[in-house]
Amino acid sequence: MLTPEQVATMTPEEKDAWWLKNVYRGDKMPQLTLRAVVMGGLLGMLMAASNLYTTLAIGWAFGVAITACVMSYVIWNGMRAISGGSLSEMSILENNCMQSTASAAGYSTGSTLATMFGALLLLAEPAEGQTAFDVKNWDIQPIWVVVAFTFCTGLMGVFLAIPLKRQMINHEQLRFPSGIAAAETLHSLYSKSAESIRKAYVLVVGIGVGALVGILNTGAGTLKFLDTYFFDKLKSIGINIRLPEMVPHDGFAKFHGVPPAAFGFEPSMLLIAAGIITRMRVCLSMFAGSALLYWVVGPYLVEQDLTIAGAGWVQQNGAWVYDKAAYVKDTVRNIDLNAGGTVLRFTTWSLWGGTAVMVFASLTAIALQWKTVARAFIGLGKSRADVADSNALAAIEVPTSWMVMGMIPITIAMLAVQMIGFHISWYAGLIAIFVSFFLSLVACRATGETDTTPIGAMGKVMQLMFAVLHKGQIVPNLAAAGVAANSASSAADLLTDLKSGYLLGANPRKQFLAQFVGVFFGTLAVVPFWFLMVPNKEALEKFAAPGTRQWEAVARVLTKGIGQLPDSAKWAILIGALVGVLLPIIERFLPQKYKKFVPSAMGLGLAWVIPFSSAIGFMVGALVGWIWELLHKKSADSYGIAVASGLIAGESLIKALIAMTATAIGLMG
Repeated sequence: MLTPEQVATMTPEEKDAWWLKNVYRGDKMPQLTLRAVVMGGLLGMLMAASNLYTTLAIGWAFGVAITACVMSYVIWNGMRAISGGSLSEMSILENNCMQSTASAAGYSTGSTLATMFGALLLLAEPAEGQTAFDVKNWDIQPIWVVVAFTFCTGLMGVFLAIPLKRQMINHEQLRFPSGIAAAETLHSLYSKSAESIRKAYVLVVGIGVGALVGILNTGAGTLKFLDTYFFDKLKSIGINIRLPEMVPHDGFAKFHGVPPAAFGFEPSMLLIAAGIITRMRVCLSMFAGSALLYWVVGPYLVEQDLTIAGAGWVQQNGAWVYDKAAYVKDTVRNIDLNAGGTVLRFTTWSLWGGTAVMVFASLTAIALQWKTVARAFIGLGKSRADVADSNALAAIEVPTSWMVMGMIPITIAMLAVQMIGFHISWYAGLIAIFVSFFLSLVACRATGETDTTPIGAMGKVMQLMFAVLHKGQIVPNLAAAGVAANSASSAADLLTDLKSGYLLGANPRKQFLAQFVGVFFGTLAVVPFWFLMVPNKEALEKFAAPGTRQWEAVARVLTKGIGQLPDSAKWAILIGALVGVLLPIIERFLPQKYKKFVPSAMGLGLAWVIPFSSAIGFMVGALVGWIWELLHKKSADSYGIAVASGLIAGESLIKALIAMTATAIGLMG
């Protein structure tokens, strides 16, 4: 490809001509074939379940492009071997087309299900005499609303990527690092190098190990047939291989006889693998922040609650104990207790400070990247006025007219969904759609330059706007943020995918069609997955769901005010906001060699949103990766990401399958 120096000296027309002559091969080999689209759709559906689970469990959604490429390569070659070679090999562009469909299906359709719709579910209060179990997911939002919202916002991302691709990828040659990595992965696989083949099979082995661990740490009673025909059978011959749900069982400590929730180590490959990918700086920040909460701040606040009248704490035989009957409704205390007063819930207090850190850090980072934002809008104007298509390029690029023809019905449908499903006024709904285009523009450029998509910041900008447009209304606030976040993440992810195609010489129109079809596959899968995985509020509350709780907290503050919170939480918000502003500024202006010593703002923020069990799991993973690098850096660099990706995919897929099966059995019973 062209070097940055060469790119700087070429006109847009010269870059296009060079690419057509030296890179493009979309007419020389199969690309948009039925087998590529079906394979991508099926893998994308699996990845949709995986990402939905990881978003609920740890607040992360992982790009599916590389995993899908490797899995497709291994699966198809396995099918070829079984068929005795009667099936032809998939071309590299077919695999890239498969990647396009899988990305649209597995990542671009489900970004807001666990966050926006999850926040709506958490905000729903049980009726008198009912519990969280009785708050059904499908009663909060009808299934048709979820389907229409997911489908339309996913398609918005696909069509919004059309005008941005020519400017950001063809002409500016933005890096989109994950797109480059996916293209290099395919190049390596099709070169038949020994190392690339080993990486592929290491990932597959990781999937198997992750799935096995996911089964072994499934709690008793989750699936009766799993208990009866697997664990009980083995136990009858003296083999007990069920992993404990937490070590130690009652947590590391109790405070006045009551343990904090999830105050221990959870034996999960998902958390450890995520730590390997996330690396030491972020994970150490998470662990330090969580340790501060669980060992210092949380216990201190419990002590303050002991003397609050009506908080539920009473003295018996000279010791403080919690008595549910002594709690007076609407008494403001620092630390809530759940499960009949048997568990302290530190994170219901700390999420306010943690959310403040993440929100203000995201907004500060965007403000510091004002040049990136400015270039996004300047570049958009240039892409329309200054570039003359050649006939050859015009025949393969996606024309802007396609975006216009696509966005008209999508806008009408999205407006109808907002008005009917979320009671957003027509003018505010149009504003949400219009602003989403510009927020997607910023998100795509940030992804192209830094490989980080500021989805949270995009959603918060929209929430701030709708706190004025629909003052005091939570549902419109969250729905508008969901429109911005889902369309922005979809457009950015698909531009990353188009970068891979550009490097491989793929036909852009065929990639667009593959992405378009992928949205259908993704919506078909992720919506029923959502309702099966989270049938009610009680099921959602069992997940850490840090992203969901962050959206809930911001919506609550913006629409109801902070008067409902204890004073300690208000101080946490103020301090968290200051930390969130200061850390990105310090990191921006500090010399490069010292930046690694600055705590991660997102890590510190997450530390006060996720439970301690998640923070320690991430930390163990970071330590494993660090020690691996010390012992054998070459193998760590070669296989670390492949192993971790496989473990994440394997455990999250099996856990999602178990959760959905348990729900389905319960519904049938």
